Amino acid sequence: MTSIPKSAVLRVARPTDNLQQITGMYLGGLGFKLLASFEGHNGFDGTVLGHEKHNYHLEFTHHHGTTVGRAPTQDNLLVFYLPDEEAWQQQCDQMINAGFVQVPSYNSYWDDCGRTFEDPDGYRVVLAKRDWAA
Repeated sequence: MTSIPKSAVLRVARPTDNLQQITGMYLGGLGFKLLASFEGHNGFDGTVLGHEKHNYHLEFTHHHGTTVGRAPTQDNLLVFYLPDEEAWQQQCDQMINAGFVQVPSYNSYWDDCGRTFEDPDGYRVVLAKRDWAA
């Protein structure tokens, strides 16, 4: 069995009813850059956010004439591990300044090791103040 090569890029895509607001929040809150955007592609508008040298991107899309509503659960998470205390605190401050709301985590594990932030669509970002270890 083969595995996906290390050079592969991961893109996490999700719909939103608030494309411009969500794009601005994730750019400001996580310090991402706008890598690409599109309008009217088969009825979709979208943005791709990330860093040029990272192997992951976030894509937000809006399909004209469609309402997607809020996240299906409070446990829909993007988790970033930030072991440096100062960098972690700066990132938490950036999230608030960008318009995210700090919320109690659905799973208290994340409250024990970090903070959880929610966007207007109900999707959540956890900033864990620790290293990731398997």
